[in-house]
Amino acid sequence: MNPLAWFPLTPDHLVVAPILLPMLAAAVMLLLGPDRYRAQATIGAAATGLGLLVSVMLLLQVDRGGADGVPAVYLAGNWRAPFGIVLAADRLSAVMLVLAHLVALGALVFSTARWQRVGVNFHPLFQLQVMGLAGAFLTGDLFNLFVFFEILLAASYGLLLHGSGGARVQSGMHYVALNLAASSLFLIGAALVYGSTGTLNMADLARRMPHLLPGDAALARTGAALLAVTFLTKAAAWPLNFWLVRAYAAATPPAAAIFAVMSKVGLYALLRLGTLCFPGADGNLVLMLMGLATMGFGVVGLIASQRLSYLAGYALLVSSGTVLAAIGLEKVALTAAALYYLSSSTLAASAFLLLTDLIERWRNGGAVFAPHQQAREAPFLGRDLKPLSNLDLDEEQEQPTGRTLPANTALLGLAFMVCALVLAGLPPLSGFTAKIALLTGLFNPLGLGQGVTDVAGVAGQSNTPGVTGWVFAVLLLATGLAGLLGFSRAAMRNFWAARDRGVPRLRLAECTPIAVLLAGCVMLTIFGGPALGYLERTAGALQRPQVYIDAVLGTPAVTAP
Repeated sequence: MNPLAWFPLTPDHLVVAPILLPMLAAAVMLLLGPDRYRAQATIGAAATGLGLLVSVMLLLQVDRGGADGVPAVYLAGNWRAPFGIVLAADRLSAVMLVLAHLVALGALVFSTARWQRVGVNFHPLFQLQVMGLAGAFLTGDLFNLFVFFEILLAASYGLLLHGSGGARVQSGMHYVALNLAASSLFLIGAALVYGSTGTLNMADLARRMPHLLPGDAALARTGAALLAVTFLTKAAAWPLNFWLVRAYAAATPPAAAIFAVMSKVGLYALLRLGTLCFPGADGNLVLMLMGLATMGFGVVGLIASQRLSYLAGYALLVSSGTVLAAIGLEKVALTAAALYYLSSSTLAASAFLLLTDLIERWRNGGAVFAPHQQAREAPFLGRDLKPLSNLDLDEEQEQPTGRTLPANTALLGLAFMVCALVLAGLPPLSGFTAKIALLTGLFNPLGLGQGVTDVAGVAGQSNTPGVTGWVFAVLLLATGLAGLLGFSRAAMRNFWAARDRGVPRLRLAECTPIAVLLAGCVMLTIFGGPALGYLERTAGALQRPQVYIDAVLGTPAVTAP
């Protein structure tokens, strides 16, 4: 008799695959040794590509079953919730998984051109980063959310310092210290929630919260507030965002690209716990105000930025602030538009962070890093790299330059223009569609024609935007104007006023990831209707958490016949 006959594979087993694939890939890479760059890159690309395929399959699977969908649940260890570890994938988790794997695959391919060699263990750290992201999006309890947070943070420390140099060490110290403090708050908040409710499973927590005694409810709200501070720090909300711009500017471009997704983990956690465990909480006003402040801070930064990497960092702050403010307004149509905006801006920001490396190298006359043996000895000069001479490369090792293409300068300019249009929210690309959807959700809260009823309308409340809504609308337009000014000035400095630079030297491994990420923005524009429809169903299901609760708590353990 087959001992596994009583435990057949089901579609729900796909839920654990995005975590297992990068974990196993990282283990194999460590066994290969630090100098097997090509083998590690091949394994990493295969694992990340399979993870992307599984994520797309999950996205399609959980969309079955009408408006509420069918969450896929995996019981680790075959223990029923809330006693065992639970992984759950719904529409929101699936969207974030697809976004994370698409960006990760692009950053991984880009790193094979040169950046994988400026330090050791880049690929294992990168896979652990992907594992942490996937686990954070899939976990069904607070403790394992903390575990996956620590996995992705530990990997991000190594990726931020990859290549060494004074600027990276300085930015890394601030980044590490802040995240250690946030992790401490996470533990304290989780302990308070557990002490007052007796559970850390999110579905079980949502079931118990309405029935707590007044004293326990106050303790749980205190723990939730500490958790919110942690998630706001991860999301780089003002005034907790002083670390992001410098850290992302100092990181290598592939690491900075995957960090663009990492900053969205905090937004995901706020949206997940806010709608599941603390619906209608008074803290939504705080979220909205912090989102508006973050947008205002990003507007100033976009106008004042003199470096491309700083421009990308402030564009990410604007993205986080916009999503945070939209979440705080608690409207289904706004939440759907915010998720669309999050997807579009993350793809464009990741592509821009990769593109920044190509433009600055062209500006500096083809500056490159030495391999990691010499990179540890050479001072790091930020993203304004100077050419390094006397590279001690093996004869068989491929030089980190590529064959000149006839239209390289035009390709860089076209990619820059597409990034600018999306991040500034200008027509005709997905950034403009996202802002139109946000304004429509703000002034027409009954939705975008998909039949989703707004929560405020059900409660009989006013559907007018109010003061904060008008401020949000004004800042939404102001971010577009600030983005237009900032990107136009950068384009004139780097393209229009460029003299005696020659033709930039590019490689296929550098151009392809940028093209694919920007193609994702174009596809979001072309298929904007279906994408917004899917995200409206996502936002509607978040406002009806009982389906998620029933799926997690009602999944039975598999028993032997």
